[in-house]
Amino acid sequence: MTVAVCRTAAVLARYVRAVINSASEFVALRTSEDPAEYRRAAHEEASFEVWMEVLDAHPDMRRWVAHNKTVPVQILELLAHDADPDVRAVVAAKRKLPLELAELLSRDIDDGVRLRVARNPKVHGGVLQVLAEDECWMVRDAARERLASLGFVGRGDVADA
Repeated sequence: MTVAVCRTAAVLARYVRAVINSASEFVALRTSEDPAEYRRAAHEEASFEVWMEVLDAHPDMRRWVAHNKTVPVQILELLAHDADPDVRAVVAAKRKLPLELAELLSRDIDDGVRLRVARNPKVHGGVLQVLAEDECWMVRDAARERLASLGFVGRGDVADA
């Protein structure tokens, strides 16, 4: 009977999502040398309040909050306005980046942020068309390459290089 109970508990554990319950837990997971704990910081959910607590109490963790796969769009909206271009670049690379944030970050002062938008596989073609005329050649090339892969180039949608 004990083996059956253990097996049932193991199966249930796979379906129960772990949750990060505090800023200190997130920081401990993120700074851990244990790969399993480090992965938890990147993949587990936390409440909006916990994310805000991390941002307020541990500003050095902003980039890692943006890296989390489950971070809410409302937190990404805050981080898209961060003073640190590395934080904005992580936001720009998010697959779940909403159109409004993609448009905002496509006008970012930092070339690296705009480049991350251009390389984001989920960014709307209209944003890519704007970036295809960017002042930075790397951003322009990345946007044009993505547009070509979407079938935009050659139909007059983007000016020739």
